Amino acid sequence: MNPKYILALDQGTTSSRAILFDKSGANIATSQKEFRQIYPQPGWVEHDPMEIWSSQRATMSEVVSKSNVSYRDVAAIGITNQRETTIVWERETGKPIYNAIVWQDRRTADFCAKLKREGKEELFTAKTGKRLDPYFSGTKVRWILDHVDGARDLAKQGKLAFGTVDSWLVWKLTEGKVHVTDATNACRTLLYNIHEGHWDDELLEILDIPKEILPEVRSCSEIYGETEYGTPIAGMAGDQHAALFGQACFEKGMAKNTYGTGCFMLMNTGTQAVASKNNLLTTIAWKIGDKTEYALEGSIFIAGALIQWLRDEMKIIASAPDCDKLAATVEDSGGLYIVPAFTGLGAPHWDPYARGATFGITRGTNRAHFCRAALEAIALQSADLISSMEKDSGLKLAELRVDGGATRSDLLLQIQADILGTKVIRPKNTETTALGAAYLAGLAVGFWESREDIAKNWQVDTSYERKASEESVTKLRKGWDKAVTRSLKWEDPNEAHEA
Repeated sequence: MNPKYILALDQGTTSSRAILFDKSGANIATSQKEFRQIYPQPGWVEHDPMEIWSSQRATMSEVVSKSNVSYRDVAAIGITNQRETTIVWERETGKPIYNAIVWQDRRTADFCAKLKREGKEELFTAKTGKRLDPYFSGTKVRWILDHVDGARDLAKQGKLAFGTVDSWLVWKLTEGKVHVTDATNACRTLLYNIHEGHWDDELLEILDIPKEILPEVRSCSEIYGETEYGTPIAGMAGDQHAALFGQACFEKGMAKNTYGTGCFMLMNTGTQAVASKNNLLTTIAWKIGDKTEYALEGSIFIAGALIQWLRDEMKIIASAPDCDKLAATVEDSGGLYIVPAFTGLGAPHWDPYARGATFGITRGTNRAHFCRAALEAIALQSADLISSMEKDSGLKLAELRVDGGATRSDLLLQIQADILGTKVIRPKNTETTALGAAYLAGLAVGFWESREDIAKNWQVDTSYERKASEESVTKLRKGWDKAVTRSLKWEDPNEAHEA
């Protein structure tokens, strides 16, 4: 038997996907299914964990059947997932005790603010590399334990299991036999010491989370268990870490930006965990064997979701490609700025109380200007991250490798290159998140021999360089900074607003 493929499960914020890859890294077949987004009240975002599982299981079956292969042809399964999204379930029944609380959810903002006032943030940042922000899983876990009847008692008795989506999928795929996570997902919880490589008792005590509910932390490339078909599950990484790996950013100083629901930029810092002085996160890039490598990360909460908002809520466009077409009909946004702080602002502002705003509307502002301003907002947020990364790392970025659904937009990538003044490169295969999970799984079972093998698969599709004038970019960024400043702390309960 000589398996020819790796199956990657890419469980995202709005859909579950399964992709079959061959040894060259080419996509053989893809299946995708969307699932419900649940908004119980403003700032809250939830998913049904059973819908996450059923949609992911359906894509697995479909991609195998439509490519006319059997599971015997699959060497291993790799998993990549939306990070920080939090699920707690009963160990005995496998039944979730509450909906999954999604990474975008802001319900624990006040609790995070309380911990900051108590002077706890410095401790959390020193140990985890993260900020005290509702984005991360730890405060979400606490919220579930505090708000579901009897949950805290059951947790202390070891009858509940907590996991991010990777843990949930492995649990379901192994029929409840395996409760694990990997270092990249563990490091997003506010509970994991990224320097010492273990769950941190002091942080668990502060957040009042019993150790009994936590998964075992493993490396990103090893066999964790098998599915009912006997296929090994052998690779696991949070989506942004998987994309960094899939983009073959294996050397210190290499960076990628993923343009998805949000934007997530990571720069490889090698075996050194660089402490950010510019409001970025220090995160684990991946752990392979006993070697942990690190990255600087900037997280933008709303990117591609801004285009969805124009389509679904504002009805300005009928489909995502319409945004490009309309935006291309105007030379600029006519002074219009959109700050997409729908769920607060991530790096480098870290303001859960910021809210979305538009500035500079005039009588002549039209749909095309809104589309252009939306693309500029995505690129401007990313440029803010690059500026912070260059300051932290002391490196001038030579190129930015990009991936994600929004990179289908040539205009977005040209705007990005214009603002950065740095080469922006889209690879031939933009499915780098799923590809990274496949590579990690394939390395564990010998499907690929080394990172050098993997790097040979990476190929340039299109390269973008600055065409705009320095003067126009300076003006654009100055206006953006002004707009962002005015959107900050909009919903801050501790700030009295003038009438």
